[in-house]
Amino acid sequence: MSRRFHGGADIRRALSIAELRHMAERRLPGFVFEYLEGGAEEEVTLRRNRAVFDRLEFVPRTLVAGKTVDTATAFFGSPAALPLAIAPTGFCGLFARDGDLALARAAAAAGIPFIQSTVSNAPLEKVAATAGLSHWMQIYVFRSQSFMESLIARARAANCDALVVTSDATVFGNREWDRRNYRAGTDPTFMNKLETLCHPRWLLDVLSRGIPTFGNLVEALPPDRRDLAAAATWSRDEIDADLDWEKLARIRALWPGKLLLKGVLSADDAERAQAEGMDGIVVSNHGGRQLDGSVSPMSVLPEIVSRLGGRTTILVDSGFRRGTDIVKALALGADGVLVGRATLYGLAAGGEAGAARALAILAEEIRRTLSLLGRPRLGALDPSCLHEEGSL
Repeated sequence: MSRRFHGGADIRRALSIAELRHMAERRLPGFVFEYLEGGAEEEVTLRRNRAVFDRLEFVPRTLVAGKTVDTATAFFGSPAALPLAIAPTGFCGLFARDGDLALARAAAAAGIPFIQSTVSNAPLEKVAATAGLSHWMQIYVFRSQSFMESLIARARAANCDALVVTSDATVFGNREWDRRNYRAGTDPTFMNKLETLCHPRWLLDVLSRGIPTFGNLVEALPPDRRDLAAAATWSRDEIDADLDWEKLARIRALWPGKLLLKGVLSADDAERAQAEGMDGIVVSNHGGRQLDGSVSPMSVLPEIVSRLGGRTTILVDSGFRRGTDIVKALALGADGVLVGRATLYGLAAGGEAGAARALAILAEEIRRTLSLLGRPRLGALDPSCLHEEGSL
């Protein structure tokens, strides 16, 4: 029997993140979908991020009342309806018009934080103004000290709830398939431009009004060079490849609020981050887009939790597509999960409504998993819920 996903565009018919991905692939031009989907080099890490979940088997408890399931939690004392936040992802305006604002509104409606990327298309002040939103700001560290001070000051003025410093992208990963789609810089090849004609919904929504630039970088550019190509070139040239603990300490001195370090895969680095005054870490390999061959965050999560559990907030990302994936991370000791591509598939399939549908699917899957597992509260999850395939 041949199984098929829903072939239309009605995102209400999507029953899984995989189905939203299918809808997104149909709506987006090939070069745009490749930007969303691809990983570095041979994409070993990209595949490993998903394969790790298959090795972890649930051990359900039976005869446990599961009618009432509680998914509520808190991040840094602020309540969240789900143990989730939307991960920082750049250039969301390429998937849907005003993509950053659409994700922010979906997050606010779901009662979870939205982490905005430095290389988002909307300026941080506009996103932070979203009603009911817990707004966290992700930053890349650039060589220009004056720009960094200005960006952090803007985040303070916008009352961002947390700052997230990304440490694993000081050199851009080698995303070969993505690079092949461009003639030079941000200019797609002729064949890719021609292929966009097969995607009229995307053309009307995104391209007809012009590709947006990076809203948080324009202040660093001359007034006559604030287009997308100039902003992209500036960000690549100015990223600080010498980011170290000393420079992280300078950011700590500038930012009095909650500060997280994203890109941690070593338990030693996790301990160092806590000692250096970080309020939390994100165990992450950048979704398989940076160093190919690196470990999956889920593989190193148990050791990091063993070293730091209870002393700092531990979040994890990379490869999460199901509520079952999220529950496995929580059982291993994570305080929460960041979802990136999962919500981007929804955004690309149907804008704000699609992003909201992605979050609704994950929420439903989390609740169902907790009930079937016999652990109806998040606090009841622990490593005894899991068995690793092949272990004795």
